[in-house]
Amino acid sequence: MLIAVLVFSQFGQSQDQEIQLTQKDSIVASSWIFGVGFNAVDDAGSEFTDVFNFSDNWNVLPYPSRVSVGRYFKSGLGLEAIGSYNVYKEGKIVDGNINQEDIDYFALDIRASYDLNKILGETGFFDPYVGVGVGYTDANNQGRGTYNASIGFRTWISEKWGLDFNSTGKWTMDSDNSTNHIQHAAGVVYRFGIEKELSSKGQEKLALIQEMEKEQKRVQDSIAAADLAEKEASELAERLKREEEASRLAAEESARRKAEIDKRTRIEKEINTLGYVYFDLNSSYLNSKDKALLDKLTVILDENPTVVLKITSHTDARGSDKYNLWLSERRLKRTIDYLISQGIEADRLQNEAKGEQNLTNDCDDGVYCTEEKHGRNRRSEFSIVKI
Repeated sequence: MLIAVLVFSQFGQSQDQEIQLTQKDSIVASSWIFGVGFNAVDDAGSEFTDVFNFSDNWNVLPYPSRVSVGRYFKSGLGLEAIGSYNVYKEGKIVDGNINQEDIDYFALDIRASYDLNKILGETGFFDPYVGVGVGYTDANNQGRGTYNASIGFRTWISEKWGLDFNSTGKWTMDSDNSTNHIQHAAGVVYRFGIEKELSSKGQEKLALIQEMEKEQKRVQDSIAAADLAEKEASELAERLKREEEASRLAAEESARRKAEIDKRTRIEKEINTLGYVYFDLNSSYLNSKDKALLDKLTVILDENPTVVLKITSHTDARGSDKYNLWLSERRLKRTIDYLISQGIEADRLQNEAKGEQNLTNDCDDGVYCTEEKHGRNRRSEFSIVKI
């Protein structure tokens, strides 16, 4: 016993030396991000249908024309301010017409964003996001407020440096005098004021290390206890034996309960697959189709003799409450009598007549429904009470 504990202790110490938290186990939880890059504006009038017509629609400057700064929080939310400059080039299509001269474009936007890694799971280097916001744009010699919606991603080359790519749809607040457009952007971003936390894998590793430390301490305590006296070692062995037996019994009980649940689920599925017995209007008689269904139900009950079944009969909403209760009792009796005639013991069949209480649809009193919809309520249902 003592030798086995010593071997386990050495194994635990070896494992503890191998598993350590590293830089890869942490992620950036919050930070400031500053970005500089390029922007392309598509205000052709077909920007949402002819997105990739670079030659005719996109206006791009050959030098950096966009700057942004934002704060990003642990919750995944971010808030940033974006300024951009561009020029509608002569010869490009603007608002459906060929532009006759170069026209300056200015935009200042405020955007709230959400990090989709909070939903998809942290990757450490790839950060997709969506955003909404408002802004002011002076485009084609027209100033207008805009409602903005963005989608994009950042990919991180290092902890602080990365690339940002995004596209923003801008819808004008003044639809009578100005138009909508799309602005695409790509640039370099720098992350500062960083606060870090463990990733999900890092948290799992920390929990494992802590658990191993607890286990190592437990083993060392067991060694000390074993060294104190042979009697205590014997008591420990007996206790472990009892725990093992208790664990075995618990496992057997768990397996038994699972088998019962699996059996119940299987039988319920077989019964549910049969469906319901449906009756004609103002009738409690079983037709050949109903009897064929009950014959299949009889087979299931014969194969599972410990099953106690509850049969509930219903009517549609037409007729008085008193009449419908009486009619459901008749339907219930004929359903049960048929099963008993096929050899099913009466004490395995519980029953309840509901009348029009439990409609399966909205065909209540005063509501017009087709005969087909009314027919769905004239039924006998089956459910397992116990096995």
